[in-house]
Amino acid sequence: MDEAIAHYGTPRHSGRYPWGSGENPYQHGSDFRASVNRMKKEGLSEVEIAKAFNMTTTQLRHEISAAKTAEIAAKQAEARRLKDQGMSNVAIGKQMGINESSVRSYLNPSSVERNAMTQNTIDVLRKNVDEKNYIDIGAGTNYMMGVTETRMKNAIHELEAEGYKVQYIKVEQMGTGKSTTIKVLTKPDIPYSEVYKNRDKIGLIEEHSEDGGRSFLGLRPIESVSSNRIQIAYAEDGGAAKDGVIELRRGVKDLDLGEAHYAQVRIGVDGTHYLKGMAMYADDLPAGVDIRFNTNKHQGIPMISDDGNCVLKPMKSDPDNPFGAVLKLDGSPSGDRIFAQRGALNIVNEEGDWQKWSKTLASQMLSKQPVKLAQEQLGLAKRIRQSELDEILSVTNPTVKRHLLEAYADECDSAAVHLKAAAMPRQASHVILPVNSLKENEVYAPNYKDGESVVLIRYPHAGTFEIPELKVNNRNQDAKRVIGNAEDAIGINHKVAQRLSGADFDGDTVLVIPNNRKSIKTTSPLKGLKDFDPQTEYPYYSGMTVISSKRKQREMGDVSNLITDMTIRGADKDEIARAVRHSMVVIDAEKHKLNWQQSYIDNGIAELKEKYQGRSDNGRLKGASTLISQAKSRQDVPQRKDWRLTKDSIDSEGNKIFKTTGETYEKTSYSKKTGEPTSTKTIQRTTQSTKMAETRDARTLSSGSLIESVYASYANDMKAMANRCRKEALSVKPTPYSSTARKKYAAEVTSLDAKLTLAKKNAPYERKAQAVANVIVANKLKDNPSLKEEKSEVKKLKGQALAEARVRTGAKKQQVQITPKEWEAIQAGAVSPTKLKEILNNTDMDKVKQYATPRTNKGMGTAKVNTARAMLKNGYTWAEVAEHLGVSTTTLRKNLEG
Repeated sequence: MDEAIAHYGTPRHSGRYPWGSGENPYQHGSDFRASVNRMKKEGLSEVEIAKAFNMTTTQLRHEISAAKTAEIAAKQAEARRLKDQGMSNVAIGKQMGINESSVRSYLNPSSVERNAMTQNTIDVLRKNVDEKNYIDIGAGTNYMMGVTETRMKNAIHELEAEGYKVQYIKVEQMGTGKSTTIKVLTKPDIPYSEVYKNRDKIGLIEEHSEDGGRSFLGLRPIESVSSNRIQIAYAEDGGAAKDGVIELRRGVKDLDLGEAHYAQVRIGVDGTHYLKGMAMYADDLPAGVDIRFNTNKHQGIPMISDDGNCVLKPMKSDPDNPFGAVLKLDGSPSGDRIFAQRGALNIVNEEGDWQKWSKTLASQMLSKQPVKLAQEQLGLAKRIRQSELDEILSVTNPTVKRHLLEAYADECDSAAVHLKAAAMPRQASHVILPVNSLKENEVYAPNYKDGESVVLIRYPHAGTFEIPELKVNNRNQDAKRVIGNAEDAIGINHKVAQRLSGADFDGDTVLVIPNNRKSIKTTSPLKGLKDFDPQTEYPYYSGMTVISSKRKQREMGDVSNLITDMTIRGADKDEIARAVRHSMVVIDAEKHKLNWQQSYIDNGIAELKEKYQGRSDNGRLKGASTLISQAKSRQDVPQRKDWRLTKDSIDSEGNKIFKTTGETYEKTSYSKKTGEPTSTKTIQRTTQSTKMAETRDARTLSSGSLIESVYASYANDMKAMANRCRKEALSVKPTPYSSTARKKYAAEVTSLDAKLTLAKKNAPYERKAQAVANVIVANKLKDNPSLKEEKSEVKKLKGQALAEARVRTGAKKQQVQITPKEWEAIQAGAVSPTKLKEILNNTDMDKVKQYATPRTNKGMGTAKVNTARAMLKNGYTWAEVAEHLGVSTTTLRKNLEG
């Protein structure tokens, strides 16, 4: 076969010479466009043309745009040169072979400026990457630079042709576990590994201060108090009855709670140790004492010691987070979010924070109640969701409707997994504080009616025997003086706390639920738990391995599931008591160094697991065996690609169809004797899911009990609702874009564009914050390897790292606030569906829903009115009904009374 030499061009080159290097520097740009146009006339498609040039279609479009820019620049330069020689526009046109109007355009300063903008963009990007090695060029960067997305893409393409590289770095989103991809422009010689290693140093086009003088995690230097100012109230002094309470002297500047009556705090002591607990004022502190700390530890144990065997907790070795806790974020005068550090008080939660907690009923509590109560509360939860869906389906704007339907489908899927029921009437979370002058059957609860009956529920919840029913006594003078008209705290006798699965007063919370109708079942404390003290029964012994935080969480989850399964399957009280005793040991095993493994043996936990959960075919204990305990149990599935709603991503019923990545990794086994590799397996990468999420029918997780059938029905209803939402969303057709409307509402469109630009400018800062937070976490875990085993501590660390990273990088979400006139423009089609979707991703959807939902004269639809009537009939307050249904109490009353 004869040999042949083929010569072909490459993007931004002609043979071995780059475009722009010849006598006519832009001749090849013109030739390229001419070649493309000739191929189009010959009937070739864009895909075929791209293949002919050995490009992708995206590269082809960039090449055409770049060639056009180069050609215009050449003609502008030539026209200017001839004009400088004194030629008229007509003469210039004749020499260049163009008409006189084109000459005027090429000589127009604004035209020249527009064409130069791409080159200016290239120059800015090149300068930044040359200075910083790697810069973020992802979504939102063009808004920071003030250029269009198309011009930005073309500029990046030009730099790629020069040899610069575009690389994609994945970083974990703190708090979600998902990943964020950062699109990075780097110098030609920089490898991926270097960019990933220095992901916190990926630069932005607009610079911001990196730390502002704060510590690595954003805390100001800890202000410690002297141990000379502290008195310890030991168990013998009555401290056990207030275990965890930090009593403060009023009027002391560095111990001022401000307007609050109480707060969950951390206080540094002597720079080496710290106090952890609930701070509240006391009026009986002896002279010279500013702080009294109450503990269940016994006299003889020192306040502070180097070996850690003391009352106070030793500060952690990490100077940036010596308490191992995430402090509350407050607003600063500058508008930034900063950690709440007031004098020596480092605030975790304070008065008012607990009332914001979620108001639902968890399945671990409700599944142990009468079936009728579960049916009522799950039925109400479904009814509320259905009324919300009816409202979404009535939305008039198609793009908004689809957006809401997709989001609501995800909410319903989540509801099927978590199985949370609607809250009971006037239910709320409260932090518990000790008032030992109250009787054991009384509670000081200023948010409830004096004399009424309430129950307290604490999680983890073992059963009805852990639910104290108390009478509200709001006349107690001690409670009035210390707690006052508390927003979200109650006072109880310390013996009541013991019944609440061993609660103490360092910030433990309970659900308070009025029980005047006796809807919630309570039973007497189990005899098998009377006088049971885990610390006495299973103390530490020399050389014993203390349970790790990660292992404690796993064991606590196992025994909680066991108690749930035993209750549902009818275990007797003695058997339940064995499991609960073990749970009491496990929950304190890390804190008090308890011998939990001996408890496992003594209480016959393996026997109980086999009896109520069974064994698998290989003889191993199965674990969770009822729908309640299995719903959130982990199930690994093949790693999936990101899912988005298309006609091919759901089946005929609306169930999601996932595509797997097919990614694998190699796992090598090594000989224990020689250390040499023995075998290598190819393993498919997986994604963590849950058993409930992966089953189409919740009944497959049930053991057949009546209570499980109630929950299965609810879960299946939620799955069906999610499927319906997806199918409805896919059928929605967008409102046609109207150029006439755009002209009519030009001012509103311009305003919306400006607001969206401001909102989207935050995207690069948020990516930068995520990258910085990733490095902070990685460095902290490197310095403290044991933290990796403590899931809860890592979670706290991630939250604190991200909060600080956002402050450092200036990441601050600016929502698009839509005015009524701007909504009118949207409804008229003045904004394209694509632009509207971007606006919806950056605005308050509750307000949009109000705009988009047709209202009756009174502002509520029939479904909501009927739900409201049912709730009021069942004892919910007007405020609670309004909150559940997302309307004001005024609107609610107008609909039901008007």
